[in-house]
Amino acid sequence: MTWSEAEYIDCLRSERRGYAWVMQHHGGLTSQEAQEAALERYPYEPEDAPYRGLIFHDEAWHWAMVAIHGDRYVVEHPELTAPSPDYQALA
Repeated sequence: MTWSEAEYIDCLRSERRGYAWVMQHHGGLTSQEAQEAALERYPYEPEDAPYRGLIFHDEAWHWAMVAIHGDRYVVEHPELTAPSPDYQALA
């Protein structure tokens, strides 16, 4: 997918916000810790990065749940496979 820089930045900000929200509300991190985790998980990638934005193939909810519960969260916590209504309201 080819995105403009503005589209990429908007998506990056949105995913960081969602990831931080999940890490704070489900992972027990403070607001500051959650923001730092989001920046680490979603670093800015330059326009010429070969796989820029590949992380966006799954939404922040998924990546945060993997960080909190591990790769098997969908099996061990099936109630968490779909994003919560509160998370969806962030959009």
